[in-house]
Amino acid sequence: MKKNVGGLDRWFRIVLGIVLILLVFVGPQTRWGWLGLIPLLTGIFNFCPLYLPFKFSTHKES
Repeated sequence: MKKNVGGLDRWFRIVLGIVLILLVFVGPQTRWGWLGLIPLLTGIFNFCPLYLPFKFSTHKES
């Protein structure tokens, strides 16, 4: 699994995921907040499967 998420994109996904998951417990308390697992996990693992078909990457190769 090649990394294709990096930098600002990665941190944005992690923060967005955490905020959406918090909505399950606080605020409107809806189950839709569990969708926050998707951006959270893609940010943690630096891999987004939706980037593959488009050959897109925000990860800088060193």
